[in-house]
Amino acid sequence: MGIGTSIFLIAVGAILTFALDASIGGVNLDVVGWILMAAGVLGLIMTTLVWGRRREVVTTAEPVEYRRVEERRDVTPPL
Repeated sequence: MGIGTSIFLIAVGAILTFALDASIGGVNLDVVGWILMAAGVLGLIMTTLVWGRRREVVTTAEPVEYRRVEERRDVTPPL
């Protein structure tokens, strides 16, 4: 889950919890909104931890040395 998805879940949950005053067939939209907001906050925390850990890891590689090898075919090899 990315940052955008987490913020979207928080926003939809807040709309369901605070802005709507309706009930649909025994489903409490306030509870659904709180669950969506909690999932969004949890996703935001998890995404932050994962991205924070990625930025801390620094790998350094030693430079690779390349050598050019040429083969001459106009010279006869020694016997």
